[in-house]
Amino acid sequence: MKTPDSPASPPAVLDPRACWNEIGGQGNGTCPKLAEVIRCRNCPVFSAAARQLLDRPLTPDYRRAWTEHFAQAQTPAAPASLAVLLFRLQAEWLALPAQVFQEVAERRPVHSLPHRRQGIVLGLVNVRGELLLCVSLARLLRRDEPPRPEARQAAYDRLLVANWAGQRYAFPADEVRGIQKFQAAELTEPPATLAKSGLAYTRGLLPWQGRVVGLLDAERVFSSLNRSLA
Repeated sequence: MKTPDSPASPPAVLDPRACWNEIGGQGNGTCPKLAEVIRCRNCPVFSAAARQLLDRPLTPDYRRAWTEHFAQAQTPAAPASLAVLLFRLQAEWLALPAQVFQEVAERRPVHSLPHRRQGIVLGLVNVRGELLLCVSLARLLRRDEPPRPEARQAAYDRLLVANWAGQRYAFPADEVRGIQKFQAAELTEPPATLAKSGLAYTRGLLPWQGRVVGLLDAERVFSSLNRSLA
């Protein structure tokens, strides 16, 4: 590295014997300028060499390599995937976006509430010390048997704990198959007969292990749930 008393043009950019590799920080550290600039990259000689590197003329090989790179056919990005939680209500398999759920809990007692035994509210359930409102998603979707009085200590196979807009709910499911991923292209429109039957909560249908899974629209489901609880 040159001292202020002996200014000179910077060494060749690609020269492995450049001052920063010999007496600079990458070398033996004997350059008298290091005490002032601390690091070679703060030195005017190093900066001038960097400008020389950037301003150098482009070689034919460089131009040809980049021309070939941009001429290559672009591979389209894979379609976005859908991560959903699969669960069963009676004989029907359904799904909701995975980010809706916080926990899949084991069966536990549901304590019924006075005067709330015929609607979608099943009662209260204790999940990790917190009392959550337990609701019947099957009744909300009209996929349940006619309402009947629930036993005071009713229990279900699984409890799904969901969080939507800061509100936490639990609802029972007969079976849970965990999180599954699908490509967006696999989602098909529900048949017209499904829409006319009043089950307007279905966003689409997904194929899974020879079955058809109804993907529910989370916004519609939980908005309707909040209205029913109001």
